[in-house]
Amino acid sequence: MINTVHFGIGPLGQKMVKYAVERGCFNIVGAVDTDPDKAGKELGELCGIEPLGITVSSNLDEAIQGKPVEVALVTTVSSIVSLESQVVELAKAKLHIISTCEELFFPWNTQPEVSRRIDQICRENGVVCLGTGVNPGYMMDFLPTALSGVCQDVKSVKVWRVQDASVRRIPFQQKIGAGLTLEEFEAKKSSGTLRHVGLPESVDFIANRLGWKLDRNVGTLEPVIADKDIDTGYKPVSRGMACGVHQVGRGFVGDKEVITLTFRAAVGERESYDQVQIEGEPTIQSKIAGGVNGDIATCAITLNAVRSVLESSPGLKTMGQIPPIAFLNETGV
Repeated sequence: MINTVHFGIGPLGQKMVKYAVERGCFNIVGAVDTDPDKAGKELGELCGIEPLGITVSSNLDEAIQGKPVEVALVTTVSSIVSLESQVVELAKAKLHIISTCEELFFPWNTQPEVSRRIDQICRENGVVCLGTGVNPGYMMDFLPTALSGVCQDVKSVKVWRVQDASVRRIPFQQKIGAGLTLEEFEAKKSSGTLRHVGLPESVDFIANRLGWKLDRNVGTLEPVIADKDIDTGYKPVSRGMACGVHQVGRGFVGDKEVITLTFRAAVGERESYDQVQIEGEPTIQSKIAGGVNGDIATCAITLNAVRSVLESSPGLKTMGQIPPIAFLNETGV
């Protein structure tokens, strides 16, 4: 059994707890959430499962109370700047850290100073810090680099992640602007509060793994506009309103576009799929019909990464620097 503490018990964190209990190889020692509506609640009941005998604490010291813990599973924020203080606290407590913070996935180019500090504090305390998830973390970045492993030459990488957001958690639907007027969408876009977080990091990760030095890493973001009334999401969307986001990240070597990542998530999207196209020798095309459910996959990969993190050397790691991740259950520990 691997002793864990769960840091952040929002919708994603609650699903993570449920999945951890189902696996049979994780011993949840404690849980932390600073939200006063969650702190003090029984963890299992909060997550909609049987009581676990664990009270959600408002701070780490209270949650672990000197108990032996190996790994912290962190589902709190998307910003690495906001995450840094949490990493420092967890690292000083000698806990390995696996976080769903999107900007943590490959932050060396976008946040070099914060990355250096996180790497240093983890090395000093002998722990690993990993940012992962379905995207960024796997579908649009790690997977295409893994598929390129059979290529003699790679000229370009194109990835599409298209999904019907109706089946995703409410905070995700809100993050992509579903149900906003176009004016509201543009206002949130301008303020930086509406976007798929992590696309520039995915572009940088692919370039790093394939040995490309990018001259430009640029992106565009536009609303997906409903062409009819939609009632399959968390709130009704009228025709002409935003029902989601269409975002593209592009990496250039000179004037050549070598990386193109297209992310489209909208309530009522007609076809969900994940697709990778590698132009090279050989050319590779791979498509997952129906796509991969992001909430399920993010929780799963975070739990599955525990074994690989425990086998890694200390420091801030990327998905390309740890042993390969595979499904982890009680017999596979």
